Amino acid sequence: MIRRAETAVLVLALGAAVLGGCYTPAGGIMPSSTGAVTYYSTETEQKTITMIDLRTDQPFFVQVIPPSHQLTFQYLQGGGDDPVLTPDRMIYAVLPMGTMTGKLTNQITVPPASARRIDVSVSQDIKYAPEPPEQRLRTDQVEDRPDYWSPRGGPLPEKKNPYDG
Repeated sequence: MIRRAETAVLVLALGAAVLGGCYTPAGGIMPSSTGAVTYYSTETEQKTITMIDLRTDQPFFVQVIPPSHQLTFQYLQGGGDDPVLTPDRMIYAVLPMGTMTGKLTNQITVPPASARRIDVSVSQDIKYAPEPPEQRLRTDQVEDRPDYWSPRGGPLPEKKNPYDG
């Protein structure tokens, strides 16, 4: 039989494990400088993230974030393929916007923290996300309006009493 103290410790440990991996632009519930970073891209603010190696002034990672998606990434110290040029790793994923938890499934070796810079650029070309198939058909489009409600003009419909069948 599990005692109350053991149960409380188990609940706290599970809560910390679940809450520690939250992805938001503010850093999640417990933000830290070593936690995951998230950038959103919307239809009117489409972002491209470029990471620059300051030693060579060359980009080592470029990601165009599609509208209604987010780029979430986290730097991991160590694990790179070169102890001088790329000693660290970055794990990342492009996820639907608003995703708070999940696995970052891609990785790349990156320069050390002192040699990295993140440039965020916002596109001026607005590309709207496709409408979801479950979205209701809109009837307020210009071509769907009756003649009397459009620039073409036309006779008004007969006024009917709404209570007549």
